Amino acid sequence: MAGVTYDHVSKKFGDFTALNDLNIQIEDKEFLVLVGPSGCGKTTALRCLAGLEEITAGRILIGNQVVNDVPPKDRDIAMVFQSYALYPHMTVFDNMAFGLKLRKVPKDEIKRRVEEAAQILGIEALLKRKPRELSGGQRQRVAVGRAIVREPKVFLFDEPLSNLDAKLRVQTRAEISKLHQRLQTTFIYVTHDQVEAMTMATRIAVMNKGVLQQLDTPQNLYDRPANLFVAGFIGSPAMNFFPAKLRKESEGLFVDSGQFSVKVPEDKVAVYANYVGKDVIFGIRPEDIHNPVFAPPGIHSAAIEAKVDVTELMGNEIFLYLLSGQNNFVARVDPRTRFQIGEQVQVVFNMDNMQLFDPSVDAENPPAIR
Repeated sequence: MAGVTYDHVSKKFGDFTALNDLNIQIEDKEFLVLVGPSGCGKTTALRCLAGLEEITAGRILIGNQVVNDVPPKDRDIAMVFQSYALYPHMTVFDNMAFGLKLRKVPKDEIKRRVEEAAQILGIEALLKRKPRELSGGQRQRVAVGRAIVREPKVFLFDEPLSNLDAKLRVQTRAEISKLHQRLQTTFIYVTHDQVEAMTMATRIAVMNKGVLQQLDTPQNLYDRPANLFVAGFIGSPAMNFFPAKLRKESEGLFVDSGQFSVKVPEDKVAVYANYVGKDVIFGIRPEDIHNPVFAPPGIHSAAIEAKVDVTELMGNEIFLYLLSGQNNFVARVDPRTRFQIGEQVQVVFNMDNMQLFDPSVDAENPPAIR
């Protein structure tokens, strides 16, 4: 088993920079998820680690060994791709055993490893079948099994669930998490789906345009995003943002969007005091916007008026798409809410979970004010 280090790693394709000075220390047995939108560099980072791409600058270490010049076959990693990449003419057993046969592993050892992996994944009954006789979820398990039999130091997963339907994706997600707990090996997992990242990861590396935005636990990313990009990417639906100014009055400190004004809780005033009179971006998550009737007790609430534009009944909750002047925003409210489209209603913000961002530092991606 081994940890992985990206040490000032950059990768360029001509004039395009896919990775820009990437620094990540992945601990032994950790489940790290690289997440971000398409083109952010996450798959490139994985392919550089696998040796499928040559880095432009920096070092990559597996354990204590620098692997920049080590061939892919000698890096002791196993990769599960988005496409299952199974040989159609081979049985499941032979697909899983193929890499071991190339390495001239003894037949008894191959049989032991394949059967053990099949048992872990619950595919013992499929070993004599061909890929065309399998469902998408079964093929994905075979692809994972082919990696398990290698017994590598590091497992790499490149969006392995994107070809599965929604129900199977949730089920396989749980299976991969259990697999990590059972194998106690380093997992590095790439996805654009932040729900996958939040539910599976020990830590998440959020990337955008080849640059690492934040590396932290799922809960810390959610509660304390480093900047506007992370705040908007982590969470579903995304955090709502409002251009605003901070205004000080005798009653306290207020966030003024022009359409509404909400009071900052007293315990946050000291953090934001230096921004009075300045432009800020006010952020509030949909789950922190409530129907006043069903608002949780004990929160610092601030009420605003808004018009209901669209409602989406989800069963256990309702998504409300609301309008306040020029501002469109989303609320996740109690399913007992009976607001109607076109109705002027009152909702309350849970100001304990508010976020402010400073556009004067970076207009494109303002950092959080802490």
